[in-house]
Amino acid sequence: MTITDVARHAGVSVAAVSKVLRNAYGVSPAMREKVQAAIAELGYRPHAAARGLRGRTYTIGVLLDNVRNAFFADILDGIRDELRDSEYTVLIGAAGFDPEEQAKTVRSLVDRQMDGLILIAPGTARDEVLATAASTPTVVIGHHDTADTHDSVVDADDIGAGLVVDHLVALGHRDIALVSAQGTKANRWKRPPETVLTEGYLAAMERHGLAGHARVHHAAYSDEGGFKAGMTLLTAEHPPTAVMAGADVAALGIYRAAHELGLRIPDDLSLVGYNDTALAALAPVQLTSVDQAGHTMGAAAARMLVERVEGRRDRAMRTTMTPRLVVRGSTAGLRDH
Repeated sequence: MTITDVARHAGVSVAAVSKVLRNAYGVSPAMREKVQAAIAELGYRPHAAARGLRGRTYTIGVLLDNVRNAFFADILDGIRDELRDSEYTVLIGAAGFDPEEQAKTVRSLVDRQMDGLILIAPGTARDEVLATAASTPTVVIGHHDTADTHDSVVDADDIGAGLVVDHLVALGHRDIALVSAQGTKANRWKRPPETVLTEGYLAAMERHGLAGHARVHHAAYSDEGGFKAGMTLLTAEHPPTAVMAGADVAALGIYRAAHELGLRIPDDLSLVGYNDTALAALAPVQLTSVDQAGHTMGAAAARMLVERVEGRRDRAMRTTMTPRLVVRGSTAGLRDH
């Protein structure tokens, strides 16, 4: 089935059908309705590659590293809901944690003529992201590095870390540990979210006169990464009485480690996550967590990207989310331990 068949069936010109498909300015409601009816009756589907040759494929590529991270699901829901009434389709590139695999996935998305890219906390080298963004509209979620070539959506991670430390100190805790992603200098991102989170944690500990009690343990933001971190921290000679993880998925791994060691939460250990995913609110878990508005982040990224793709804005823009601490049953006063 071709565009010519649609035009013939609708009794209009091929140019008119093309205008409807491109959502071009000046198409009357009656013409749009007639063409869309013909498309539905004939089951016509535009060929993506052919549309790409004409300038747009109406596809958005999203890069993420871990499909098991529920926070990414919140971001994807926001992207999808923002694009629901548009012609754009979202294609996901799940690349894993390896920077080179992520770079390979980004190149594949570009090769397949995506109209734009949303990169969620990419481990890809910053230089490569900048080069990609120079030719393909790109939004980076998470990293605080500013750039003239891509848009950014970030959370005020330093403030979020401070909220957690303030909460735990108010409960009487002093030995508060942070489990954060390692990050890497090799990829040349100076301000990834884990760096800003760590800065906020250290500053808050210092503000409370607890700099000597601060400890940062690096682990992958995964269940297994959190489990290993939990086993190390909780079997130390002086284990912390409270642990903050930079992602809910890692906090659940710490939860599992505590359970294996016979420790009760929050009686023996107060635990805080980050992202406030749906998992945090589950009745058996009830994880205190920092809400960084994942759905809103995704929606903002999609909206900003479409503005760039459609030429409605040519200057880089940055949107910052304000974090909020959601207190549940995984934290308790030190006197209760």
